[in-house]
Amino acid sequence: MGSTPSGRSREPGPRRRVIVARTRAELARALSPARAAGRRVGLVPTMGSLHDGHLSLVDAARARADVVAASVFVNPLQFGPGEDLASYPRSPERDLELLEGRGVDVVFLPPVEEIYLAGEPRVTVDPGALASRLCGAFRPGHFRGVLTVVAKLFGILRPEVAVFGQKDFQQLVLIRRMSADLDLGVEVVGAPIVREPDGLAMSSRNSYLSAAERRAAPAFQRGLLRAAARFRAGERSAAALVEEVRSAVAAEPLLRVQYVETVHPGSIEPMDPVPPGAVLALAGFCGSTRLIDNATMESA
Repeated sequence: MGSTPSGRSREPGPRRRVIVARTRAELARALSPARAAGRRVGLVPTMGSLHDGHLSLVDAARARADVVAASVFVNPLQFGPGEDLASYPRSPERDLELLEGRGVDVVFLPPVEEIYLAGEPRVTVDPGALASRLCGAFRPGHFRGVLTVVAKLFGILRPEVAVFGQKDFQQLVLIRRMSADLDLGVEVVGAPIVREPDGLAMSSRNSYLSAAERRAAPAFQRGLLRAAARFRAGERSAAALVEEVRSAVAAEPLLRVQYVETVHPGSIEPMDPVPPGAVLALAGFCGSTRLIDNATMESA
C-alpha cells in the first residue's frame, strides 16, 4: 500500500488513461471528483513540444500532489511582433502520449478562444519592475503575457501547487511573486534544469537548430561552468565571472550573447561583488534561435 503526498492511502491498480479536456466545462468535470474528495491538485503549465525537462516537472508535481494536471497551450499573448508564434513547434498527439506515459491524470488542451473567451483581454497582469531587466528588457510585453495566462490557468484549474522549470529563471521569479503578491494561494515550485548529455539545457526551441548550431550551442553552458568554477575558487567580481561566459561563447562563431548578468535570485537586481546564491543568467543566439540558461553561484 502506498500513500499520497498528503498522507492518504492509495491502493495500487492499473494505470488509467489520461483525461483530455479541451473546454473549461470538460476540465471542471474531470477535476470535480478530486475536488469533492479534498485531493491536492498539482499543475504543470506547458506550451507543448514536450521533452524530458517538461516530464521532470510532472514528476515534481506528482511528489507534491494527489492529482496531476498539465496544460498544453501556445499562448499568443507572450509572443511579440516578429517572434515565432506561427512556427513554434506543436506536437499535441505526441505530447498526450508522453504525458499519459508519465502518469498525468488530466491534460487541458484548449484552443485559444477557450482561454481568451472575449478575444485579447482588456485587463492583464502588470509584471512591474521585475520585468524591466534580463529577458524583459529585450522582449517588451512578454512577461505581461506570461503572467496573464498563468493567472488565468490558476483561476481555471485552481491548483494547490504549480511547477515551473528553473531554466526560465526570470519567469519563475515573476510567477512566484505574482502568486504571493496577489494572494492566489498557489505554491509555486521551481524544478532543476534538465540538460542534454553535452550540457545544453533542454528547450523546445532546440529543434530549430541546424546540426552545426547544435554542436556549438553547449558553449553557453560551458561558459557558465567556467564561471562557477572561478566562483568556487574565490572569484567574486561580477565582471570577471561574466567575462568567463563571454569568452567561452566567443570561441563559437555561430553564437552571440544577448546578455550575461549576475543577479539576486529573488529581486533580479545586479550583484557585485557576487555572493553565494546569486544567479548568473544569460540569453544568446545560436544562429537565429534565442536560447537562455543560468547557474547558481555556490561556494566550494
